[in-house]
Amino acid sequence: MTAITEQALAPPIGWLRTPSFDLVFVLGTALLAIACGVLVVAQPQLFVPILVINLWLFGYQHVIATYTRLCFDRGSFQKHRFLVLGLPFVVLAAVAAAASVFGFWILATVYFYWQWFHYSRQSYGITQVYRRKAAGAADENEHVAKATFYLLPLWGVLHRSHQDPGTFLGIELWVLPVPGWLVTAVGVAAIASLVWWVATRIVAWRQGRFAAMHTLYLVSHFAIFGMGYLIIDNIDAGWLVLNMWHNTQYILFVWLFNNNRFRDGVDTQARFLSWLSQSRNFWLYGVVCFGISTTLYYTLDSFVAALVPAIVIFQTINFHHYLVDGVIWKMRKKPLRKTLGLAH
Repeated sequence: MTAITEQALAPPIGWLRTPSFDLVFVLGTALLAIACGVLVVAQPQLFVPILVINLWLFGYQHVIATYTRLCFDRGSFQKHRFLVLGLPFVVLAAVAAAASVFGFWILATVYFYWQWFHYSRQSYGITQVYRRKAAGAADENEHVAKATFYLLPLWGVLHRSHQDPGTFLGIELWVLPVPGWLVTAVGVAAIASLVWWVATRIVAWRQGRFAAMHTLYLVSHFAIFGMGYLIIDNIDAGWLVLNMWHNTQYILFVWLFNNNRFRDGVDTQARFLSWLSQSRNFWLYGVVCFGISTTLYYTLDSFVAALVPAIVIFQTINFHHYLVDGVIWKMRKKPLRKTLGLAH
């Protein structure tokens, strides 16, 4: 009876799905991204091949994954009609106008800072999902926890701005003029917050309320942003770490959402997507998304790029994706929380 009672009182590990899925989602994606970053630093000539593989296998698919939520079934398309049919042209006009007035540097600069914000926000959203899955075991001072989460990414982007690399992915980059003292001050605050965080996790473990997966996810978050912005000196190689991690995580998370949404089987109102999202069709889901993304991006690169500069096309896709994600992934929405199996 004592063993049963202790087991019942023990905090839940906080899986999103299953141990195998979560370990791939948290550890697998982070280790893959870090390994590729280390490899590129050691062998700079491998940057372009690894970049191409990352874009082809993960980057393009992560954009298509968004569209499985927007237009793969009639109900979603009707709900998000403007996001699919209207917003892309609004973004295209804005991107083209900005490039015409200021030059391509403005697109590289906006992308550099916006992707930092986007990656941080996606990671924060996933952190909150893991926190809720921990069923109270990860409850802590909200303001201090949020500061701890964001201070290291902030330190990273300020460091990169102070570094002023001049170019980003081969395009001229303008950065905010960040003084060295500010980078140092934020760095000290980030390290102090991490020390506090480690201490709270040790206390939680000793008190028997250790939120395992929430903690492991935060470790991966700190490792990725630290590697991408602070440890790797080259801006492109550091970005590759962050981008690969972001892409692979997003693909898996959207699949998880779709799989949860149709957990009861094929839905006649969304027959194709619901069938594709069944667990038994996991690999087929990936093949279909890969096929769509390859066809779409090949078409854009082969035909549309002859009329519009490639950077305008691809930054339009990126910025549209960022805007859409800000709409469809708000955790305060009850239907979203219900689909993800979050109690509160």
